[in-house]
Amino acid sequence: MPTIRLQTEDFDLSHECAAIRDRSRAIGAIASFVGVVRDMNDGSGVSSMTLEHYPGMTERALEKIVAEASQRWDVIDATVIHRVGTLQPQDQIVLVVVASAHRGHAFAACEFIMDYLKTDAPFWKKEATPQGTRWVEARASDDDAKQRWDSKGSAT
Repeated sequence: MPTIRLQTEDFDLSHECAAIRDRSRAIGAIASFVGVVRDMNDGSGVSSMTLEHYPGMTERALEKIVAEASQRWDVIDATVIHRVGTLQPQDQIVLVVVASAHRGHAFAACEFIMDYLKTDAPFWKKEATPQGTRWVEARASDDDAKQRWDSKGSAT
């Protein structure tokens, strides 16, 4: 059963990897991704980012993304933690950890989850910049990253 958490507090990568490793002796590989708030976006300085979500709906969307990854690859366990609220540059914002028997499955599933999270998870981001606040628009590059999985399938 994957771990899905939305939280305001920071997370610890080492702690989360150890927790996954402790849940199964079949694990042979753990792949992870940590996203960090940038201090620049679209040519402007960013002093903070506020993330909003719909409780319940967002968790279900994350569960669906992890379930799809588990159908494509041999995923033994996974953890997705996404922070909400106001964050500062260099704060950790998202963690994806995937455990599998083999590294290829862990790497691919981790990347897939992150690519789908960027496009399919209902989060709204507002940045504070010297020019004022602005909502962060979806990026075509995120859609392109997701779309490549449609043609790539689950090959590892």
